[in-house]
Amino acid sequence: MAVTGRTADRGGPEGDAPSGTGSGPVEETEVLIVGGGPVGLALGLDLAWRGVRFVLVEAGDGRVTHPKVSTVGPRAMELFRRWGVADAIRGAGWPPDHTLDVAWVTAVGGHELHRLRFGTTAGRRPPAHTPEPEAICPQHWLVPLLTRRLGVRPDGPVRLGTRLTGFDRTPDGVRASLTDAAGVRTTVRARYLVGCDGAASPVRKACGIAAPERHATRTLRNVLFRAPGLAARLGGRAALVHFVTEPGGLRYPLRAVDGRDLYRLTCPPGPAAAPAVVRRALAVDVPVEILSETEWHLTHRVAARYRDGRVLLAGDAAHTLSPSGGLGLATGIGDAADLGWKLAAELAGWAGPGLLDAYETERRPVALAGLEESHRNLRRTLDRSLAPVLLEDSPRGEEARAELGRRIAASDPRREFDAPDAHFAHRYRSPLIAGEDAEDTGDTEAAPPARDGRDEPGWHRAAVPGGRAPHVWLGPGRSALDLFGRTFTLLRPEAAAGEDAEGPVRAFADRGVPLGVRTAPPGDEVRRRYGHPYVLVRPDGHVAWRGQHPPPDPGALADLVRGAGPGAGGTRREGSG
Repeated sequence: MAVTGRTADRGGPEGDAPSGTGSGPVEETEVLIVGGGPVGLALGLDLAWRGVRFVLVEAGDGRVTHPKVSTVGPRAMELFRRWGVADAIRGAGWPPDHTLDVAWVTAVGGHELHRLRFGTTAGRRPPAHTPEPEAICPQHWLVPLLTRRLGVRPDGPVRLGTRLTGFDRTPDGVRASLTDAAGVRTTVRARYLVGCDGAASPVRKACGIAAPERHATRTLRNVLFRAPGLAARLGGRAALVHFVTEPGGLRYPLRAVDGRDLYRLTCPPGPAAAPAVVRRALAVDVPVEILSETEWHLTHRVAARYRDGRVLLAGDAAHTLSPSGGLGLATGIGDAADLGWKLAAELAGWAGPGLLDAYETERRPVALAGLEESHRNLRRTLDRSLAPVLLEDSPRGEEARAELGRRIAASDPRREFDAPDAHFAHRYRSPLIAGEDAEDTGDTEAAPPARDGRDEPGWHRAAVPGGRAPHVWLGPGRSALDLFGRTFTLLRPEAAAGEDAEGPVRAFADRGVPLGVRTAPPGDEVRRRYGHPYVLVRPDGHVAWRGQHPPPDPGALADLVRGAGPGAGGTRREGSG
């Protein structure tokens, strides 16, 4: 059933559902989340962490029978760390000794063209730039894990088997009609509604928000299968991802899903039966059991708007990216972290008129950049010329394979699987971020020289306004990122006089904005990464301001970061409050 959304001139009498939202009992909450995928659940985690009441509705039963998402990126893992579920994700079932390598092959177990070596989760070197490297947790593990953490009705806010069938806007929120699996209809009155309901998003369509195509759509086919004994047969030739690269049309990944015997092959659609396609992708004879197959559309879209009054979009409802590079989930989890604290501020009453509009201002450019990065990764695969000679067991075939291997290596394929900038280097430029002093506009540092092999000569980022506050280890298992989250946090130098923070504390308190003041942890690494003696970090972990001295006008700074400063706009769309 299509979801309808409209603006109501006035609400009905107390306890009555408005026209268009059906009948039945009326419930109240602060936020209604539509969609129980990873992004909707992540938003629920953030709201729960902040004490915001919400209801999350999911039309399905909470199980995922055909998992797609497998890798949870490092920035998403940092956020899951904040919400207390990172360890559970890492312990969901992926074998710590399974290889994380990526290999390009003519067939799995056949000729190998190129390999990227990433070690195993147990044996790889910890990165210097994050406390939470990416984790392998396929969607059929991740979604139930997050659902259990939030709790299913009546023990929690998640309602499975429940569809949104319509909603009306009211002057102070949204009235939504829900129908459960038994056909029982309920009306929920919420201050805000967030559509996390996927690429086809009925919520987005009900709002009349366009999501134009940015690159041509491709139709692909996924085949989920079991192949007991395949990993043992492959031995050292096993990989996390095998890019089957053969001139007959297979050039997409065959991925190990659970690290045991479950695999997923992506291929073009066609008349060939799934068992035949899988057999063509394998060069070793092992038992194969087809579990499911599905056709899907690889689209490249970003919604023209992320907000329509009190209705907002997140995750695939706001943007769909090529899965090449794994940025789709990462971008959606980032949406949840950005939106969660802003909704909490609106509901607590301290948000300025421009705070919620800045959600789109900050997150939409991230989606656009991720879309283009993902598309470049996809084109790297699609644009390779594959000649039939690749399959010949002859000197000519051997030379053709060696040449293709050289071309793959020269195309920087590692960028698709190891690109910290794509996950961490987003620098928000919005009215909520304080500008730089004229003498200090740099946003990166040169990578330091390697020390005992622990530093990576590729990626290091300073604490710049709009950027993610950098990770520094403060002690065993304790990161600088653990200092931030529930409030704004002002870091101040250890040697500062006590009165240096009095102005900001008073100014923020006068406006109801939560602020914590912390003495910056000691150490050369903290000083080098954070650079400035005073750094103000937002609840989402991004830097709002930095300076060599305390804020010269704490009131103006407090207004700016809460969306009430000059240029904050506050162009409230219909139904906003």
